[in-house]
Amino acid sequence: MTSFPTIDQLLPHDDPMILVDRVINIQSETVHCQVDIGDHHLFFNTEAQSMPAYVGIEFMAQSVAAWSGFHAKQKGEAPPVGFLLGSRRYQVECDTFKQGQTLDIHAEKIIEDSGMAVFSARLELNGATIASCQLNVYVPSEQKLEEMKNRNSQ
Repeated sequence: MTSFPTIDQLLPHDDPMILVDRVINIQSETVHCQVDIGDHHLFFNTEAQSMPAYVGIEFMAQSVAAWSGFHAKQKGEAPPVGFLLGSRRYQVECDTFKQGQTLDIHAEKIIEDSGMAVFSARLELNGATIASCQLNVYVPSEQKLEEMKNRNSQ
């Protein structure tokens, strides 16, 4: 069994913005992560004991970022900064994710070219798909990222 780095080693995020709890498996084209719904998450509503289901898009995006970070680490590089450009057809079977649920997050790369990629992603609860969408993501080169930073600082 392959041991994977902790999620904080794969994401260019800091707490409290790390929403995915752990990596289960990463392959060349796929990623499987998990999240435990609970009060340790930024978007958890303690009164309702739940999180809004729209946060599922971010669970999927962070799983894709973990995939990217893992492959960067395999090359001896730091996890890259990436951007979620958008999602298509986010379909969800519930309004909230409830305290104590463990969600499995699966994503598969459909296409990748010049830093742009499309992933098909889904959330599962007890083996049943409860949310799905396609994610459009972009990982700029270091040079492009510096250009973007410099443009914004002017």
